[in-house]
Amino acid sequence: MRLGGSDVRAKLMPIAGGALIALMTALAYLPALGGGFVWDDDLYVTSNPLLTEPDGFRKIWFSTHTQSQYFPLVFTTLRLEYALFGADPLGYHVVNVALHVLNALLAWRVLARLAVPGAWLAAAIFALHPVQVESAAWITELKNTQSTALALLCLLAWMRFTEAGAAPRARFYALALVLYALALFSKTTVCTLPAAFVLVLWLRGRPFGVHRILEVAIFLALGLVMGLVSIWWEDHLGNYSERYRLSFTWVERLLIATRAIWFYLGKLLWPVDLAFSYPRWELDARDPVQYVWAVACAAVAASLWWWRRALGRGTVTAAVFYVATLSPMLGFISLFTFYYTFVADHYQYLACLGPIALFSAVVWRLGARWPGGRLAAAAALLGLLGSLTWQQARAYESHESLWRDTLRKNPHSWMAHNNLGMLLQQRGDHDEAELHLKKSIALNPRNGQAHFNVGNVLLARGELDAAIVHYRQALHFHPNRASFHHNLAVALERQRRWSEAADAYRQALRFDPGNAAAGARLRVLEGNEAGSGGRSPARPRAPIDAPRDP
Repeated sequence: MRLGGSDVRAKLMPIAGGALIALMTALAYLPALGGGFVWDDDLYVTSNPLLTEPDGFRKIWFSTHTQSQYFPLVFTTLRLEYALFGADPLGYHVVNVALHVLNALLAWRVLARLAVPGAWLAAAIFALHPVQVESAAWITELKNTQSTALALLCLLAWMRFTEAGAAPRARFYALALVLYALALFSKTTVCTLPAAFVLVLWLRGRPFGVHRILEVAIFLALGLVMGLVSIWWEDHLGNYSERYRLSFTWVERLLIATRAIWFYLGKLLWPVDLAFSYPRWELDARDPVQYVWAVACAAVAASLWWWRRALGRGTVTAAVFYVATLSPMLGFISLFTFYYTFVADHYQYLACLGPIALFSAVVWRLGARWPGGRLAAAAALLGLLGSLTWQQARAYESHESLWRDTLRKNPHSWMAHNNLGMLLQQRGDHDEAELHLKKSIALNPRNGQAHFNVGNVLLARGELDAAIVHYRQALHFHPNRASFHHNLAVALERQRRWSEAADAYRQALRFDPGNAAAGARLRVLEGNEAGSGGRSPARPRAPIDAPRDP
């Protein structure tokens, strides 16, 4: 059978469109592809025993391991990557960016099936928008890129299931259920996907009877179970809510959530000063100004409902999808990152598809009024977004570039000051390290980790009295940290305060029984006390470097 010119073009256009998205994305992410490991990548990859232990697969899936989150499919993928790439970050970056491209192509497919105008433009914006850099350039956020790919595949399977005449329908339903489970095993925040199922039905004008409710209910039940597991895992095994004072009243949670919605929308519309860690808002339920965001949310919701016929179902669907997909990250459930900030770019990775699709549809329709208007608008917009993404991706080239970029945009980030200071201290730049660490303490006097790091700088200089003061201050805030007790013991031993040093080593062993260095020093000190009554023991071993602030 011969194909006409129009048939050939119809077949080649999707291939060309997909290839163009892939090429533009790869070019925009070149700085990240050449980058190294950054924050949390040690916990997920380079120092994660689950990736190297012989029974790692069993522990990943069937044990309450020390990782703060139960994302077994992500750790399974990372274990396979580690077998291929080892400690070379390039392979991990390539996988993450490739998944990001796949997500853009899947988004294009979903929007095209929904007959959304400008579906390709929306997919290209999704791929090139700089707000996505935190997910695509950060190895740890494999959980975002992988879960989104599975979620979009699940949505496509659901759409096939609900289409009239699709056969065999049961097979597509089962496929959607399996893909949903895999997405949940990658990141449980995709538990909101059943809301997208309902929105698709409503957008298409499909009936929503008892059978359909039962079909969606199975997905809801699975998402609820996995969500509860995740909450229990992070709260009880991580135990950070109490430890880091992340308990909020429901009024405060409402203030966080409503302000966050507008914050994220603002970064989508005006993506400048994107930061790895944003300033943490001060909450005050007595301040009427802080309710402006909630009132604005209520006003928009009422307007969407009141003018839903004039605006059309597409506008309402985009808005509801955005808020529903963001909802697990808005503050109604405490997240560990709330210790530093209430918002993060990677939280809106999938959710932003709603506003992007709506914006692209408007641009596509307006561009049709002028010859070449669509092409000109797309070229200008994607060129700008691509350049911003390339610039933002440079922040993820190394630990140091990440923290310096963060401080340029958020100079009051005590976390970034602490982590940059610790990095400089380990490199031997003690003077600049001390400046950043003391700035971190000034911004957050309860930052015991920074006190510990300052103590390490002072200990390296031989300023033992000052180091001991900072170590004791660190232990005031974190009395259970074995490394804090160990380094205090080292400083005390160098001052020949044998008894106090022995007590500190005992505390280090109490919280870390496997600390061989502390055990060896304690035996030396106890042997000295028993045998010679004051003879100077051998010089203590080097102190323990601080882990990066969690």
